[in-house]
Formats: sequence, C-alpha cells, structure tokens
Amino acid sequence: MVKGLIGIIEQLSDTVERQQEEITLLKDEINVLKGQKKRPKFKPSKLDTNTDEKSDQGSTDNKRSGSTKRSKNQTLTIHQDNIVQPEQPLPIGARFKGYRDFVVQELEIQSCNVRYRLACYLLPDGSTVTATLPNGLAGQHFGTRLRSYILYQYHQCQVTQPLLLEQLREWGIDISSGQLNRLLTENHDDLHEEKAELLAAGLQSTGYITTDDTGARHQGKNGFVTHIGNEWFAWFQSSDRKNRINFLSLLRAGNKGYQVNTCALNYMATNKLPAPQLALLANTPVTNFGCEEEWSAHLVQLGIVVKRHIQIATEGALLGCASENEALGKLAVISDGAGQFKVLQHGLCWVHAERLVHKLIPLNEGHREDIAQVRDEIWSFYKELKEYKKQPCDTKKSALSKEFDRLFTQKTRYELLNQQLKRLNKLKSSLLLVLERPEIPIHTNGSENDLREQVKRRKVSGGTRSDLGRQCRDTFSSLKKTCRKLGVSFWKYLNDRISQSNVIPSLGSLVIQKAHPASAY
Repeated sequence: MVKGLIGIIEQLSDTVERQQEEITLLKDEINVLKGQKKRPKFKPSKLDTNTDEKSDQGSTDNKRSGSTKRSKNQTLTIHQDNIVQPEQPLPIGARFKGYRDFVVQELEIQSCNVRYRLACYLLPDGSTVTATLPNGLAGQHFGTRLRSYILYQYHQCQVTQPLLLEQLREWGIDISSGQLNRLLTENHDDLHEEKAELLAAGLQSTGYITTDDTGARHQGKNGFVTHIGNEWFAWFQSSDRKNRINFLSLLRAGNKGYQVNTCALNYMATNKLPAPQLALLANTPVTNFGCEEEWSAHLVQLGIVVKRHIQIATEGALLGCASENEALGKLAVISDGAGQFKVLQHGLCWVHAERLVHKLIPLNEGHREDIAQVRDEIWSFYKELKEYKKQPCDTKKSALSKEFDRLFTQKTRYELLNQQLKRLNKLKSSLLLVLERPEIPIHTNGSENDLREQVKRRKVSGGTRSDLGRQCRDTFSSLKKTCRKLGVSFWKYLNDRISQSNVIPSLGSLVIQKAHPASAY
C-alpha cells in the first residue's frame, strides 16, 4: 500500500511539474505578443556524439596547421588573363622579370536572349518543312540554364516565388508570376518517374531503411509527409494520413495492388482478426486485386464491414502485395517507435528510447541521482553497441544481451523511472535487432536530418495549394537529398535533366551501385 501511494504521489508530482512547464511556455508566448523577451533557449544534449571515439590525431586536425593547407587557387580554371602594367613611367634600364599572379574569382550575371530563326521550305508537292528547336527547349520560351536556375533557387536555396520573381526581373528576365509557377510545377514527368524508381531501387539494393514523418499542410488542411531512406538515398511522399495502411502502401513502391497470400493471412492472424473473417479471406478463390476500389468491394461482398476488421485485413493485403518483392523479406525498418512503422523486422532508435528517461522530472535529489546514473549506463551500453557493429561476434552478442537485462530490470528510488525501464525492457527484441543485423543503424538521425528539409520549407512557404505542387515538393526534395548523399552536384544534375543530355546516370542505378546488396545479409 505504501509503495502504491508513493507511486501515485510521484505521478501527481510529475503531472504538476509538466503543467508548470506548459504554463511557463504559455507565459513566454504572451510575453512575445506583448513585445517582451521570453526565456533563453539552451543547446541540446550532445551525449550521442560523445559516444563516438575521439580522433588520436589531436592538434594535427586543426585547420590552421600550415603543413596540410592546400592552395586556394590550385583547382581553379582560369578563363581570362589580363596583363597590367605599372602606372608610373619606368626609368631607363628597367628589366622585365615576369609576372606576379593575382587570381580574382568573379561571377557574370546577365540575361542572354537567343532568337532561333527556324528555316522553312516549300516542297514541290506543296507541303512545308520547318527546322526544329534544339533538344531540351521543347517549345519553351525559357532556356535550359534559366529553368535549371529557377528550380535550383527554389528547391536548393529555399527562395520563395515572390523573391525569385523579383530577382529575375531585376536581371532583365521578362517573366510573369504564372509563368514562374508553371516552370516550377509543370512538365517534370521524367523527374517524377525517376523519383518513383528511386524507392524501388533503394528497397531492392539495401537491407534496411530508417523512416519518420512530419506535418505538411496541403490546401489549408493538416497533412503529413513520410521519409524513407538510409545513407544512400532519401525518398519523401506526402499524404493526408499517417497510419500503418499508408506506410505499407508506400512500401509497395508504386504497385497499387492488394494480395491475400500466406504472408497476409499470417499478419491478420497475428493481429487477431476474428476467425470467421479470416476464414472468409483464406477460402476466397480471388487473391489478387488491382486497386483499392476492387479490394473494398471484395470486403463488402464478404460481409467484412467492421472498421477494425477492415483495417487489419487491408494492412495484411498490403503487406502481402509488398512481400512479393523478395528484398522486403529481409528488410529492417528502423523508426522512433511510432505504431505505423512496426512492420517486417522492426528496430528502434536508441536516441528516442533514452529520451523517455531524459524527459523524466526528478522530484528530489535521490531521483536526480538515479536518473543521471541510468542515463550514463544507457549511453555506455550504446557505445558498446557501436563497437559491436564494427566487430560482431557471438561472445559480445551474449554479453550485451545479459547487460541489457541487468540495465533495464534494475530498481531505483524513482517509481516512474522503474516503469520506464520496465517499458523499455519489453522492447528488447527491437532495441537489440542490431545484434542479429550488425549492418543496420541504431538511431534514426538520418531520417530526422532529411526531414528538416520539409520543416524548413513549411516554415518558409507554408503549405502547398495544388496537387501538382505537392508532388513537385516531394520529388525535388527526394532528388536533392539523394544527390547530396551520392556526391552528385544537384546543379549539374538539374542542368543534365532539363537539357535532356542524360549524361548523369539515373539516381536509382547509382544507389544500386553504391549500396550493399540486400542478398549479402
């Protein structure tokens, strides 16, 4: 009884502390509205980075060390030489001793209007022949370099349309706001297709992905954008919902079908679909459905109309369709623990797991000491997992499993801390998936960094207003982030695709070349 009362008191105290924090945040907002200052922000913890081994080079890494400093001009291409003579008259007997080079980097910005005079010929039969425009123009009144620049400024540099329009007009480009919007959103079918192929290539060639989502408003309503990727590619897709049905739909990588197979039926049974409904789905002669409408009609025909039953059956059918891709059989999905991502071989992010302990509010000095001790032990264990990834072996694997049990079954003086440790202990299989798959990451930092692109866009430009604009936002974010990960210049990539030169290989093929094949694991 005493322990139960202590637990209730701690929970109430924790609630009061959190309410006090919320009141303080509301006071800050009121102060801002009044034109006053709010509380200063403190830098986030760097405990995760502190688990990385420090370099042994010491002071040799200093950028000011002159021994390794490269010449700033050694990689520059000289486009023009200007010879400058001394201004004052030279006395008799002065001898020329050569030149002292001084390199100046400059940028030329000017409009360049080209008039193509297409020759027309009248043939003897009365028909006419007219010359065609160079490849890449495609009937556009704006050149390939200008269109690439507009896309680069908007998507890479986060320049808004009004500012970009003002800039172009100041440089002598005669363009309207409607024309600018069309250049940003229309005639990008090839890029949309390349973005779609990117996910299929990433899932096919890599044995793991990290995933996360964030808010993305569309047409004045709250929406979401989901990120899927790893160190080789990044892929974004916006939707009106964020649930497991949506995530499994994305994993189909462009396939719109639903399939009832062994994988689907096992999923339905595991998620406790009632036996009568499960039997109806298992005994139906039709197992493949081409679209959502066909699948919905099939469920109605079978009499499956309860919302929960429809959800479980749909999730299973989507997973069954996705399982046709053999690479997904070994795919590890690393997430922050959100329920919609708990499919296939699911791994949890250790940074988010530790955050459950970090967010606890100590009520006395004993609680503060226990939280600090547990956090130190968690980060020490995290460092050991990093070492295991470098040199995995069965001995380390067994020792780490036992250490996990000891760490997350210990009892402290803080009841809420004990409950969090108990909660994390139940997630052992997901937190220690790295012991079975040493190649997978143990955090989702990559996904969170990639999603900052969407967050910045949301802060700068708000939401999208058209479906085409929403699609372009996802496409160019995916292509830009993937180019950066593959070491491809996004500026050169845009010029290559807009001019239809296609010298740069497709990003999907580059991902396949650089990523480790999933069959190797």
